Amino acid sequence: MPTIADKRRSFRALHRTGCFVLPNPWDVGTARYVQHLGFQAIATTSSGAAFSRGLPDGGVPIDVMLAHIRSIVEVSDLPVNADFQAGYADAPEQVAANVRRCIETGVAGLSIEDATGDPARPFYPLELATRRVAAARAAIDAAGSDVVLTGRAEWKLAGPADLEEAIRRLRAYADVGADCLFAPGLRSREEIAAAVEAVAPRPLNVIMSAASGLTVGDLAALGVRRISVGSSLARVAWGAFIRAASAIASEGRFDAFGDAVPFPELNAFFRDDAKRRTSA
Repeated sequence: MPTIADKRRSFRALHRTGCFVLPNPWDVGTARYVQHLGFQAIATTSSGAAFSRGLPDGGVPIDVMLAHIRSIVEVSDLPVNADFQAGYADAPEQVAANVRRCIETGVAGLSIEDATGDPARPFYPLELATRRVAAARAAIDAAGSDVVLTGRAEWKLAGPADLEEAIRRLRAYADVGADCLFAPGLRSREEIAAAVEAVAPRPLNVIMSAASGLTVGDLAALGVRRISVGSSLARVAWGAFIRAASAIASEGRFDAFGDAVPFPELNAFFRDDAKRRTSA
């Protein structure tokens, strides 16, 4: 199994050329399965992890989230990027302290958002947001860990549909040391191309949904370096579960079970996977 240092080196190398997909499993089993499919790296999903605990996104305490992140790191041969939300703190010095704790889980990358989670003040002022990213950068550098830092501008996702402000924020985060930039909410080819150009030569992460209609090839052609899917895989699973359970409750029907993965297939995968891990 690769060492933490190996994973960090390979994750950083992925950001230099080409385009790769960073799927977001939400537990140990899904992490092992997406690795089996040949992805080169994976990422956690704060919302997927929260939903599995019966909590809303943002409702998982930092100690629980760090344990979750560590569990994914420990079972995966792949580099893991942590969805570290807003760093679980407001003040830059506390963000730095929490980033140090996240680094200790063995992650190869982590992201820091500029959304506050407070509807009354949804975004950190740019000056404070920038100092928070700079504090995360300083914590990574002090640890000598080579962890990839992603600066996230949430402006288009949680607030006004203002591409210019999102780009202004991305550039500010790049200026204080973010290795990768990410603005959730970019939808059209034109918006994505503009963001790619604005942050170049640093790589841009784009999050995808079915509504976009874009493929990996389309995004690569636009210059996108990294593609993530956020909570989408978890919500696909939740969608199947809700439809099947609702049909039983409301109609007394079990038809949805016809779409289930056969028990022998899934059981055999995890049996063989466990053997591979113990023999490695």
